[in-house]
Amino acid sequence: MKRSKKSSSGKPALTRKLTSRSALGFVVLLGLVSLFADMTYEGGRSLVGQYLGLLGAGAAVIALTAGAGEFLGYALRFVSGWAADRTKRYWAITIFGYVLNLLAVPALALAGRWQMAIVLVFAERIGKAIRNPSRDAMLAYATSQTGRGFGYGLHEAMDQIGAVLGPLLLSLILYLKSRAGQAAGDTTGYRTGFLVLLVPAILALLVLLIARSLFPRPSELELPDKRPRLATRGYSRAYWIYLAAASLMAAGITDFPLIAFHFQRASLVPEYWLPTLFALAMAVDAGSALLFGVLYDRIGFPILIVMFAIEAATAPFLFLGRLPGAIAGMALWGISMGTQESIMRAAVADLIPADRRATGFGLFHMIFGVAWFSGSALLGLLYQRDVRAMVAFAVGIQLLAVPVAFLANSARRRGPAITA
Repeated sequence: MKRSKKSSSGKPALTRKLTSRSALGFVVLLGLVSLFADMTYEGGRSLVGQYLGLLGAGAAVIALTAGAGEFLGYALRFVSGWAADRTKRYWAITIFGYVLNLLAVPALALAGRWQMAIVLVFAERIGKAIRNPSRDAMLAYATSQTGRGFGYGLHEAMDQIGAVLGPLLLSLILYLKSRAGQAAGDTTGYRTGFLVLLVPAILALLVLLIARSLFPRPSELELPDKRPRLATRGYSRAYWIYLAAASLMAAGITDFPLIAFHFQRASLVPEYWLPTLFALAMAVDAGSALLFGVLYDRIGFPILIVMFAIEAATAPFLFLGRLPGAIAGMALWGISMGTQESIMRAAVADLIPADRRATGFGLFHMIFGVAWFSGSALLGLLYQRDVRAMVAFAVGIQLLAVPVAFLANSARRRGPAITA
């Protein structure tokens, strides 16, 4: 290792080679945390729709629960982000959020009624809301060196490896239970699956503590010349227009619990194949996150416009076709999830002031979550009345996001005018 030279202030200055390696190492460590975390909560998410149904909840309750959970998981990020920027205790907030987020999932095995299960679903989403802005702000420091798109894309790809493994594990558990003669409506396989998820939850927390010990001050990873050159009193016009486009896209997203409910109701696949379809979507998520992250670093914001257009085709495949169309729809749904967690985050990091990143991420996700919740509630109600009307709404509102994204790109190219 080369000795670092001293800066003009007399303090050691890390070499580019060392800091680049450290930045990548930080991204990989948080990627491992997300891998084990996603095994836990995405594994649980792949079963929760069916589980709520077995406990007595109806389609509207399931859709509203999923939407309200996402709303809590996004809306509270503004408060969490503001608190992180105000206190600068990014690690403490991140760790607390992960503990709540991860331990709520195995606790689902103890839920005897659907109302209690819903409380735990909300607790898991609240935990995610608490930890995400702080974690994303810390990742932003490191991605200044790895490339925004690549850094967030790599993190999301590792994240989704866990999102594939978790549902596959639970699919295997349900399959083995069915072979053992588990009766229809029996929740034993579900409870066993939730308990098994305690193992990756503990592994995620252990790796998180290791990352905290190795990188106590992640802000030291950021290169000064990569910080957004925006005034710190507000956010740019491009940020707000981009937020509007993302919110329109979010309003048309169908949550997996409703998708799984539909697949089961339409008898498209056996029950134990539902987590496998979810795992397929997560595998596509992982690949698309890394691919489009690299494209974002090379092409920039326009790649988001293309992705918004592609995502509008998701609902027709999921709800209007038979099994081949449903599989294609799950692949498109996976691309949508990958876009949200990689290049959409990269774009936010590029549009907000460096010293207000956690707040900026939190504000973005709060409004995004309000749109997601409102859309989910309406989609669930429309599904009970007419599936075609639900699909028409989802497609129409997501297509509206495309021209708004064009406007955001134009505002971004004109310059960082500060609005509020």
